Amino acid sequence: MKKVVSVLLVLVMAFALTGCASKTSGYEIALITDKGNIDDKSFNQGAWEGVVAFAEANKITHQYIKPEEASDAGYLAAIDNAVTSGAKVVVTPGFLFEVPIYEAQTKYPDVKFILLDGTPHTADYATFETKKNVASVMYAEEQSGYLAGFAAVKDGNTKLGFMGGMAVPAVQAFGYGFLQGADAAAKELGLADGAISVTYHYTGDFAETDTNKATAKTMYQEGTQVIFACGGSVGKSVMAAASESGTKVIGVDVDQRYDSETVITSATKGLGASVQAVLEAIYKTSKWDTYAGVTTVFNASNNGVGLPTAVIGDDKANAFDRFTSFDKAAYDAVYATLANGSVVPVRTFTVADANGYATVDELKTNLALTKVAVETRQ
Repeated sequence: MKKVVSVLLVLVMAFALTGCASKTSGYEIALITDKGNIDDKSFNQGAWEGVVAFAEANKITHQYIKPEEASDAGYLAAIDNAVTSGAKVVVTPGFLFEVPIYEAQTKYPDVKFILLDGTPHTADYATFETKKNVASVMYAEEQSGYLAGFAAVKDGNTKLGFMGGMAVPAVQAFGYGFLQGADAAAKELGLADGAISVTYHYTGDFAETDTNKATAKTMYQEGTQVIFACGGSVGKSVMAAASESGTKVIGVDVDQRYDSETVITSATKGLGASVQAVLEAIYKTSKWDTYAGVTTVFNASNNGVGLPTAVIGDDKANAFDRFTSFDKAAYDAVYATLANGSVVPVRTFTVADANGYATVDELKTNLALTKVAVETRQ
C-alpha cells in the first residue's frame, strides 16, 4: 500500500511540476496575424519585423499566431491563446481587429494591446471605446499616397493606375493621396489640365489572383506606365503583370523593391517603427500613458509615413535608383511640405456608394483635381 501511495505522490508531483513549466514556458509579446501571412511583404510582416527587432534587442520572448478562422470569433480565440500562453503585450495589425480588441480589452484588463490601423468598437459601430490598456495606432496614408503620386508624375509618367483592395478607410486614403500628389506634381511642372490620366480600380479583395493579374495586364496594355498596387497580396498580381510587360509598380505599406525589379518605390507606413515606439514606451521609458486609451497618428511630422530612402544592407546604395529623374533632393522638398503642414491632403470624404467606391465626379470635386483626369472601374 505504501508503495502505491508513494507512486501516486510521485505522479502528482510530476504533474504539478509539468503544469508549472507550461505556465512559464510561453512568450511575453504576441502578434496575431489577420487574413494574410507573416511573410506577406505587407502589413503583417512589417508589424512582425518591429516586434522581432525590439524583442530580440531586449531579450524578450515573442511569438506570432495565425488564427484558425478569419473572423471576429477566430481573432478573439487567437488572442485567448496568446494570453493563455503568457502574453503580456498583444500586437494586432489591421482594422479587422477593431471588434475583437473591443471585446479583449475588457476581458483582459491586465494585458496591453497595440492595435494598428484601427480603433476598438462594437460590431454594429454603435459604440467606440479605447480603454487604458489599448494603444490605437493610425497612419496618415493620404500623405504616403501623396508622395507616391507626386514622385510618379515628377519622374515623367503621365498614365497612372491605382489598384486598391477593398474600399476601407486606409486604402481610400492611399488612393486619394495618390491622386492629389499626382495633381500637385503636374501643376508644379506646368502641365495642361487633364494631362495626367489615372485608371482607378478596387479589386474587392486583398489576394493574389489570376483575375487581379489580368486586370493589371489590361491596364498596362492600355498604356498605363505605373500602377500603385494598394491591396496587400494584390501587389503580387500587379508585379507579375508588370514583369511580363516591362512596366512599373509602386508598392505599399513596406518597401517592396526586394520583391520585384518592377517596383520603383513604395508608399510605406512606419509599421515596424511604430510598434517599436510603443514597445519602447512599455518596457524602456515607462511612457505607456502617452499611447494608452488614445489614438496616435504616425505621419510625416514624426516620420511615420514616406517613401523608402535607404536600401537595406547597403548604406551606399541609392533608394531612388529606379526612378529616371526623381531623386532624394526632390523627395526631401516635397516631404517637408507635408511635415510642416503647408500641404494637407484630403484623407476622407462622404461617398454615396455603400461599398465606398467614389465616382469620378466625387473624386474630382472633393480632391480639387484639375490636372488629373480619372477613369473609375469596378
